[in-house]
Amino acid sequence: MHIAMLVFNQPGKGTYWRAYYLARELCQRGMRVTIISTAPTERWRFRTRFEQGGRLALVEAPDMLPGSMRSGWDVWASIARTVWMHMGQFDLIHAFECRPSVIAPALHHQFWRRIPLVIDWCDWFGRGGSVEERPDGIQKTLLRPAETFFEQRFRTWADATTVISPFLGQKAQALGVPTEQIALVPNGCDTDGWDLAEPQAERAALGLPAEAPLVGYVGAIFRRDADLMAQAFDAIRQRRPDARLLVLGYCNVAIEQLVQHPEAVIRTGGLDEPTLRRYLRACTLGWVPLCDSGANRGRWPLKISTYMAAGIPFLTTSIGDLGAFAQRYPAGLAVAPAPQALADAALGLIDSPAQAAAMGQLGRSLAEGELSWASVANTVYGVYNKLESAKIQRTKQNKV
Repeated sequence: MHIAMLVFNQPGKGTYWRAYYLARELCQRGMRVTIISTAPTERWRFRTRFEQGGRLALVEAPDMLPGSMRSGWDVWASIARTVWMHMGQFDLIHAFECRPSVIAPALHHQFWRRIPLVIDWCDWFGRGGSVEERPDGIQKTLLRPAETFFEQRFRTWADATTVISPFLGQKAQALGVPTEQIALVPNGCDTDGWDLAEPQAERAALGLPAEAPLVGYVGAIFRRDADLMAQAFDAIRQRRPDARLLVLGYCNVAIEQLVQHPEAVIRTGGLDEPTLRRYLRACTLGWVPLCDSGANRGRWPLKISTYMAAGIPFLTTSIGDLGAFAQRYPAGLAVAPAPQALADAALGLIDSPAQAAAMGQLGRSLAEGELSWASVANTVYGVYNKLESAKIQRTKQNKV
């Protein structure tokens, strides 16, 4: 079976990783997968490279818009992807979200080729969701109706729907998607090629303080969440002035400008995967401070999976389905979305290294087993096979 996975993200960003990890696992089960993402700079040509012995094709599609605007809205990108895919042969389309450069070629292929379409929902973008977190009021006003239309209009056109959380599953049902067509597919954990080293060894190699509490955070962040994180870290510093906040990889907010002690923030900038893993392993804990917002209720941060894979405890807030997750999988803590609650929980882990280590070990065990991408991919594999069987059955009936 040859699967086309469509994402609007650029390689290595956002939902691209969700598609990539699922594709990698499916290729190891004998499927062929083509991921079509947005090229970082290319405006005219498609570029392809292969992994997994040629079974996984990573295609970067052109887009005419600049920089961060290359995020699924370009009309040319939608047309180019549609034409490019029309020349190929796919057995099933998996569209990750519904922005134009994803949904246009997906629906075209579904209609002309009569093949199944699966739509994934892993972020709440429209009215009430992440569009409300945009700082530019004019941009927010312009994007809100467009985000809402594309996010909601085509959900019922899918033959199956995958959702990252029960919360988004309920939203899909409210839009008219039949319950039996919805499959829960949370983010998994990637431990491939990751042998855990001792934290002290990693600290020494990276030039980090040997004894100081290191609170890690990976990636981009909404501004309101950044404010919450800064206030929580300031509260930690009141009791542990030796604490450091490690901001790992690309971060869109200057966290050091929000805290009372900028010198306590260590920003790495972009990191390759091996180096990121070393920094994570050096951390005392990894956190994901989330405000109570629609955008956060509709999310499932991949950061939590990354912390579990690193063998360190996670700390987040009880927003959306995260509270229930922390209760079911006590590899970390979920607390109220308040600075002092986050600080108290972090200090509790810092002051109880044995408890923190046990949580980290449990997280790593789950990351290698029940919550691995291999385990998560079982659900997607089942969805694909069910749709393929139904397609074969329809073909037989049409021949009769």
